[in-house]
Amino acid sequence: MSEQVAQQELGVDDVARLAREVLDRVGRVVVGMDGALELALASLLAGGHVLFEDVPGLGKTLAARSLAGALGLDFRRLQCTPDLLPADITGSFVYDPAGRAFEFQPGPVFTSLLLADEINRTPPKTQSALLEAMAEGQVTVEGRSHPLPQPFRVVATSNPVEHEGTYALPEAQLDRFMVRLAVGYPDRAQERQILLNRVARRQEAAHVEPVVDAAQVLAMQAAVEAVHVDPDVAGYCVDLAAATRDHPSVQVGASPRGSQALLLVARALAVLAGRAYVEPEDVKRAASPVLAHRLVLTTDAWAAGIETAEVVRAAVASVPGPASAGAAGAAGPQA
Repeated sequence: MSEQVAQQELGVDDVARLAREVLDRVGRVVVGMDGALELALASLLAGGHVLFEDVPGLGKTLAARSLAGALGLDFRRLQCTPDLLPADITGSFVYDPAGRAFEFQPGPVFTSLLLADEINRTPPKTQSALLEAMAEGQVTVEGRSHPLPQPFRVVATSNPVEHEGTYALPEAQLDRFMVRLAVGYPDRAQERQILLNRVARRQEAAHVEPVVDAAQVLAMQAAVEAVHVDPDVAGYCVDLAAATRDHPSVQVGASPRGSQALLLVARALAVLAGRAYVEPEDVKRAASPVLAHRLVLTTDAWAAGIETAEVVRAAVASVPGPASAGAAGAAGPQA
């Protein structure tokens, strides 16, 4: 992409076109994840972090790598293990004999897109080392704060907690992920295509050429920030979050951060659809990926096998949505 394109203001049509190119290019390598990839891209453009959670071997790591490649972002991979220390993520001060002083050596978190692979295989103390980075875009080491590159996003993968060697993610950290996405098994045709793709490229690694660069990603995010939100749609997000708090199976419901994340992802989905305004359907589509991982069930509900996604679906079914927001009052840059 040219420097001139990278510096221009992007309108909704521009962002929708570039996003479609990103998803198409990633879809040539990652098969059977179209819905999850679109939600992941929407979350990244909304300024959030993404958690892929499912059983091993379904292509979660490949999806994260491919998204980073198509977005043209500096990418680092962090393999989480039980012996990983916080300093292995943030970096540490190392003595320089030549200068006779301690110098800060940045860790892998100093990148634009960090893949925290199998994040729940490392202990909670180390998981928490990412909290400041995810929340504030900086890390503090020995009392000194170090800003991270912009954009900075985390895409993490995790295995179900029932698997051996995993730790449950702390609730505070789960809340920092804008969406949690389940990949699921591909159908027969999709799995067959995965095999054929592997044969065709004649190597294990899959490379995705960039569609945009970091400057354009920031411009795309700026276009998302300009999307019109009708007050009734904002109220709908609040009502959905409140419905999770009132559900009898829920001990801790979605917080205001959850309702805000719901609106931000819905706004990005609207842009991906080529609209400069949010529709109630955008909110409904984002509801489960955004809210389900933020809920804490009661002990009885957990023992009964109730899942948080069921609670969110019940909220969507019971809370009346506003009429279509329409284009009236839509603001923001247009193509």
